[in-house]
Amino acid sequence: MRSVLTMGVVMVALVLPARAQTQEPGWVSLFDGRSLEGWRPAEENPSTFSVRDGAIVAKGPRCHLFYVGPVENADFQDFELKAEVMTEPGANGGIFFHTAWQARNWPGKGFEVQVNNSFQTDPRKTASLYKMQDITEPLANDKEWFALHLVVWGKHVAVSVNDKQVVDWTEPTPPSPPSDRVGRLLGRGTFALQGHDPGSTVSYRNIRVKPLPQLVDYHVHLKGGLTVDEAIELARARRMKFGIAENCGVGFATTNDETLARYFEKMQGRPVYIAMQAEGREWVKMFSPQMIAKFDYVFTDSMTWTNDRGKRMRLWIPGEVEIGDKQQFMDLLVEKTVGILNNEPIDIYVNPTFLPAAIAGEYDTLWTDARMDRVIQAAAKNGVAIEINARYKLPSETFIRRAKAAGAKFSLGTNNGGRNDLGDLAYCRLMAVRCGLTKEDLFVPKPDGRKPVQVKGLPR
Repeated sequence: MRSVLTMGVVMVALVLPARAQTQEPGWVSLFDGRSLEGWRPAEENPSTFSVRDGAIVAKGPRCHLFYVGPVENADFQDFELKAEVMTEPGANGGIFFHTAWQARNWPGKGFEVQVNNSFQTDPRKTASLYKMQDITEPLANDKEWFALHLVVWGKHVAVSVNDKQVVDWTEPTPPSPPSDRVGRLLGRGTFALQGHDPGSTVSYRNIRVKPLPQLVDYHVHLKGGLTVDEAIELARARRMKFGIAENCGVGFATTNDETLARYFEKMQGRPVYIAMQAEGREWVKMFSPQMIAKFDYVFTDSMTWTNDRGKRMRLWIPGEVEIGDKQQFMDLLVEKTVGILNNEPIDIYVNPTFLPAAIAGEYDTLWTDARMDRVIQAAAKNGVAIEINARYKLPSETFIRRAKAAGAKFSLGTNNGGRNDLGDLAYCRLMAVRCGLTKEDLFVPKPDGRKPVQVKGLPR
């Protein structure tokens, strides 16, 4: 299996005039390279900002330049922002987010990403999330363009310099901003560039944004005493939405329409998606199409199946697994997975590419290109989204890239073991940004009449 990595995120492409588009899919330019159109300076010292050689230059007494243009109506919640920045020696500057236009003084709302490579008076250096998570060593050089990349998604903020992530900050619950920065609360707002002082010259160019959709964890369970009300509150605190799933099938409490209906009625009307986790291969004969269709979506995995010798295995339980020849086992696993994707009326394939503990260390060897492609092609052909799973950190980046190229859709899911890891989608966010996923790559529950069980029906 893959190792733990840090943050990442997902994106939305906007329909805008051609001149506002950039070369990167999903990204939209905030600066035309010629003028300050779409930007508004504060009333104090507006001449601090000018445009020179395709860059916005901040040079002069304190002033802030706020984005007020048409993209998202200058009101951003979750997003990625990229800019190229260059400092002159001894310069101080910054990029604010979740802020709002004000006539004068330092912005009182939102956060500042510091720009400072050699300004001696302030120890906080470039990429610092000012007074929240600070960097004390220079990460870039004066008189050289460097790339600044900011990601804000849910409760998480990440900052990278020249493609190296250096800040990974999560807002606590409840928030605790500094006493002299009480407006440092994640919410929504616009961006601002800082003109710090007459001795500072900072240039900004190629400023572009990728708005992000609402963060959704489609794979949540009420485990470890977690109640529906607690889950809803946790989702609100994390600035996201949950899809809460009932385990349905052999060995679980929900085994027929009657018990499934009780769960549905308990969840109906709550601000969550209502989901079925279809367990084992027997589930298709345990519930009616009419009852299944009431749910927002259905997901399953290929972790429970019966081998050629008639042994029913749950792959996460070592005592139940028979592997034998590894290559033959993998071929059978792929065959079972493709059969599930082709025949079962599901929306999402979860815990994808999971391997039993005995062979998990050989993931990259056993999941060959050919095996990956068979699963990917079956998922894409059947319109089944592939989960990027936070708990098991699956599938691999290679698998995700191949699946994206094949036109597959993706969902994000925790598969929480209890309440403590609920909504922790760090691996999902990282893979989304590394693999360049956009809104069009992400799963959205299908409307009534187009759900898989209504289109495909149950296998006979």
